[in-house]
Amino acid sequence: MGERLTNKDIDQLEKFIGTGPKSFELLYAISRDGCEPKKFHEKCDEQGPTVTVLYNENGSVYGGYNPSNWNSSRNAYNASNEAFLFQLYFSGKEKFMKFPVKPGQSCYATYNNTSYGPIFGSGNDLHTFNGTINRSGTSFPLNGCASFGNSYDMQNVKDDDIHNGNLNVIELEVYKVTYDVNKVYILDDENKVRKPWRNIDSWDAKELKRLKEAILAFKPTPDLSFSEARVAMIGPVGAGKSSFFNTIDSIFRERITRRACSGSAEQSITAGYVPYSIRLNSGDSPKFILCDTPGVEESAGLDVNDCSYLLDGHIQNFHLFNQEETVTPKDDQFETGPTQDRIHCVVIVLDATTLDVVSDKIIEKIKKFQRLMNEREIPQLIILTKIDKICKDVERDVSFTYKSWAVEEHVEKASQLLGLRRSNILPVKNYEEETKLDINVNILALLALSQILDTVEDYMHNLLDRQKFGQMTLKEK
Repeated sequence: MGERLTNKDIDQLEKFIGTGPKSFELLYAISRDGCEPKKFHEKCDEQGPTVTVLYNENGSVYGGYNPSNWNSSRNAYNASNEAFLFQLYFSGKEKFMKFPVKPGQSCYATYNNTSYGPIFGSGNDLHTFNGTINRSGTSFPLNGCASFGNSYDMQNVKDDDIHNGNLNVIELEVYKVTYDVNKVYILDDENKVRKPWRNIDSWDAKELKRLKEAILAFKPTPDLSFSEARVAMIGPVGAGKSSFFNTIDSIFRERITRRACSGSAEQSITAGYVPYSIRLNSGDSPKFILCDTPGVEESAGLDVNDCSYLLDGHIQNFHLFNQEETVTPKDDQFETGPTQDRIHCVVIVLDATTLDVVSDKIIEKIKKFQRLMNEREIPQLIILTKIDKICKDVERDVSFTYKSWAVEEHVEKASQLLGLRRSNILPVKNYEEETKLDINVNILALLALSQILDTVEDYMHNLLDRQKFGQMTLKEK
């Protein structure tokens, strides 16, 4: 089992410890190593500062920081003014609290004993276990005690408000804590910026200009008959498909535009298949089209047949979908035979704030669409919108995106949700309420668009190879 601490938890513990950037290395986990004092001391003795973390069945997470070595060879207390107990979650809800050693009680900070697991305080404030504890069902019924308040200042927080009235845990972990010189921090009041989880060469006006020029220089692969690349935007209602086009259009028009209707209605505002071409101030258009589609709904919106015909280019531009009837080859407006309007890449647009609550039926519907794309070997990327709503630092400054633990975690969630690589998840902040352009919003959106067009180019090269060697796609076989 891997570490349970999230990046957010680590950031909070770093703030509690308060002496700069840290690395957390998992030394001991009872689910992996067994819940017995011998194993604990074998893994954790003489390892320097450690954090002990308990996770219970109710979603509560708490523990203690020991700035000294654990040492089973001496049955005695370790003195420390820096040790503390902490709480991260109570019954699944965030509750960040640090409980320092009381004045005059520093000599009882932690206790070492060959027969015991981690112990904090006299009395003891937190005594995790002694002897071997076997798993019972899904948890380990620890046989220690939690008499918080003897040596640590609990600030009127009661025992039950930390551990829910018992010491049954699904996991207990001990992490080695070391100073990390490789973490880069920019101090901003009380917030810390961690080393970027996704690197770019630069983030300035020069980079914005480079991205614009590269995008405008894009052309479909020579020797194929496509005059423009087509990128379909598919996603749940309100995810931000139309807003993404408006954002890209605004960047190239150098003012906020609202060509695509967008909003927050319960049902999709987009009712048809709408191809949008970017209009430059010169009157020209880049060689790609962003194609908006109706929002994916549980029992309405785009369905599997519609998606299949759309991918193959059989649905005419500006076709209005009938919620009562699906598209069929018998329709007057159905494009028969090979068409120039096939899709070269699909962008699945997801709202970062709703990843945890999007319905299983909608996800299953999108996965059915993905199977159609895979049959045609059409590449897929995810545009992750509304990232400013999940991170206050990003809300203040969009250039913080690739340094935000919250955005990184949502990128991972989106990756797991639809089975795409993390590198295929592109976080953006769309223009929605703004009246003026922001260089950081522009750079982030163009980084996403640039990767989309790179993916289109790769797909077209594959088509060219299949044409050269006389092969067909899986769909054509």
